[in-house]
Amino acid sequence: MSDCITCENTDCLIKKNINNPSIEKYLSQKHNIKCKRLQQFIMEGAPAHGLFFVRKGQVKVVKTGIYGREQIVRFAQDGELIGHRGFGSEKNYPIGALAIIETHLCNFTNETMIKMLREVPSLTFDLMLFYSEELNRSESRVRKFAQMTVREKVIDSFLYINRKFGQTEDGFFNIQLPRKDFADFAGTTEEQVIRVISSLKKENLVVTKGKKLGIIDIDKLKKEISEHNYFINS
Repeated sequence: MSDCITCENTDCLIKKNINNPSIEKYLSQKHNIKCKRLQQFIMEGAPAHGLFFVRKGQVKVVKTGIYGREQIVRFAQDGELIGHRGFGSEKNYPIGALAIIETHLCNFTNETMIKMLREVPSLTFDLMLFYSEELNRSESRVRKFAQMTVREKVIDSFLYINRKFGQTEDGFFNIQLPRKDFADFAGTTEEQVIRVISSLKKENLVVTKGKKLGIIDIDKLKKEISEHNYFINS
């Protein structure tokens, strides 16, 4: 119980409602899980066993696409929710999730979550808003990707990573992803991502060092995809 009380993830839905007396009795039912780098903790198609909250770490959420190719649906970090696509009426997870780095998770079973949602209206409201925002982001991404060129898709993915994880003092994303992950997220191929990176480097818009990647001129990249309604929080 003390873990949730002392947790610094103020955007976590549980933490936001921690002062509600009705929620306290359920905190002891939380499961703490530690995942090694690249360890999968949700298997696509597996029986749903609750919601996961990222206490500390980085996670990618994946789904099998056409011809068995992996598609990255979203990324998550400290305080964010994973497994909501398998919550409620779903009996199985329609997605998979794995840790990008060593990650610490908090897990509440479906049964515990349902009890909390019935007793804590503010938590139910917050979860409803979360689902609404997720739906809006998903629909926006589908619309944009239907109209974007390969270069625009790759740029959009770079801006998303920058918004989500930020950059370190030396100017690189605060997350290290292989080029394949950028491709799986942007809906293109690794070869095309490498070509776009090479082009952007020549234009002095991005910088690389080994697997590290960073943005030099964010405003120019935003401007390039502005006609697709770039959303700062998407």
